[in-house]
Amino acid sequence: MKQSTYESESIVLEVQGLQKHFLVPGSLGRFGGAKGTVKAVNNVSLQLKENETYGLVGESGCGKSTLSRTILKLIDSTEGKVIYGDRDILQLSGKDLREARRDLQMVFQDPYTSLNPRQRIGEILEEPLIIHGLGGKKERTEKVMAILQKVGMQVDHYYRFPHELSGGQRQRIGLARALVVNPKILILDEPVSALDVSIQSQIINLLEELQEEFNLSYLFIAHDMSVVRHISDRIGVMYLGNLVEEGPAESLFEEPLHPYTQALLSAVPSPNPGQKKERIILTGEIPSPFNPPTGCVFHTRCPFATDICKEQIPQKTEHSSGHFVACHLYQ
Repeated sequence: MKQSTYESESIVLEVQGLQKHFLVPGSLGRFGGAKGTVKAVNNVSLQLKENETYGLVGESGCGKSTLSRTILKLIDSTEGKVIYGDRDILQLSGKDLREARRDLQMVFQDPYTSLNPRQRIGEILEEPLIIHGLGGKKERTEKVMAILQKVGMQVDHYYRFPHELSGGQRQRIGLARALVVNPKILILDEPVSALDVSIQSQIINLLEELQEEFNLSYLFIAHDMSVVRHISDRIGVMYLGNLVEEGPAESLFEEPLHPYTQALLSAVPSPNPGQKKERIILTGEIPSPFNPPTGCVFHTRCPFATDICKEQIPQKTEHSSGHFVACHLYQ
């Protein structure tokens, strides 16, 4: 588990009641009106502190990636705020939004599809500098050469195309592209899920080194609990668009509170072959975000559900220092 190195309690990014709902068109498409609404992100609030790594976990389709794109206004939000400095990013546009995005950069899950196959690596990395008007041609080239070496690449990679690189190398280029404009926050959308285990460890170690050197804050999105445990200071658990538990990494792994978190952690393989571990098997199908259950969205799969779980939405409460849970069992 990561030994926490951040000391500041300064909040660099705050998400307040963020919602993203998608309208589902009817049988006649846009002419027939909306059939319903998919609640991909539902009233999520979280804080990211200076020089910390906030791990966000959950099953595929729970809304993690949608949340990250909504934070950066890559897709428009339905409701809520994203406070960076003294401004709400969701209310910015034009030059102001571009300036905010210089400080908040994103590393995508699949580096191959996020890199232009027609451009050389040097052109890909210089493009953000051109967009933000940073330096002349010579300065941009020097900056790119320097950042390539920072992420463990060679200078000659400047002249190559993405298809000439391995998956791990392409992910390093994705990191370099995000870092080249000197951001303060990186949103990492499953940056190691498509990589081999040995390459995963290299990228994780690189992320930790870069964080210390550049004083970065990470929002690290993943579904691999062992990876999240290694790199995170705090962890948030999402289920069906809702943040159901949040707390320090050590506290959350030693004392998971929400039944969904307990089930996730029970599936993590034990490093000790002789240790017996009770696996919690959730029954039932994952509900559709198009038609989520009333009350607690997890009650259809929860082994401890009671009548109140079917009727009332649980509020997030603090169980111990910094450890929050949204569950009727603790209210």
